[in-house]
Amino acid sequence: MIIGSHVSMSAPDYLLGSVKDALSYDANALMVYTGAPQNTIRKSVASLKVEEAKELLKSNNIPFDRMVIHAPYIINLANTIRPETYDLAVSFLRQEIDRVTEIGATYLVLHPGSYVGATLEEGIASIIQGLNEVVKEDDDIIICLETMAGKGSEVGYCFEQIKLILDGVRYLNKYGVCLDTCHIHDAGYDVLNIDSVLEEFDRIIGLDKLYVVHLNDSKNIKGAKKDRHANLGQGEIGFEGLYQVAHHPLLEDKIMILETPWIDDQPPYKEEIMMLRK
Repeated sequence: MIIGSHVSMSAPDYLLGSVKDALSYDANALMVYTGAPQNTIRKSVASLKVEEAKELLKSNNIPFDRMVIHAPYIINLANTIRPETYDLAVSFLRQEIDRVTEIGATYLVLHPGSYVGATLEEGIASIIQGLNEVVKEDDDIIICLETMAGKGSEVGYCFEQIKLILDGVRYLNKYGVCLDTCHIHDAGYDVLNIDSVLEEFDRIIGLDKLYVVHLNDSKNIKGAKKDRHANLGQGEIGFEGLYQVAHHPLLEDKIMILETPWIDDQPPYKEEIMMLRK
């Protein structure tokens, strides 16, 4: 099982510290932001101790492509009402792609966006337009569109919407999907019947396009469209259902990432990873 968690990145060790955190959880994968997800302030990649992080992963027999990068939340390619929001999304996504490339990572997880004040169709068209503006043929990364919970005007809460985006992009080989168990549960999918969910995903999108799984429980009932993560076994999906996802034979080569809440200001990831490995 390829399993890790979201880990922080901060001075003075930056990515080296992120890898140290992941190893302390007995993880063999990890996910980081290259800076704060809520703003555009970024340290230069040269200062992030990338080579030291790579060496530490290598010494623990962990491939560097298991370090997943998450794009910042403020990127919203679906906004057609405020041109400045769309323009920021385009320029900042390009900057993030360049940073991921400089770091040498493979996967960049991206929230598709929200069509605030417009229609779903306009939002999807805007996402496609933005991706086609930004992504170049020689980019050596895979942008993983994340499945969303459907709160507000989010795009991507059903597989058909993700497929519409993938059908519209220019360089399809530069794209994949990140499946979030909390999000799809909140969107109305029956995670407890994971065989059926994966069959539907494969029929609509194709499991060959699935690279990353965010493994989270949910505080909400199925179909609530709220997006509130819970610790494994402490939510409406339950531990048994998430265990089945983590050990599903069709997902054995996917990178599993925990984004569960901290408990009493402490990360729960070592314990949750141990629970999943039992």
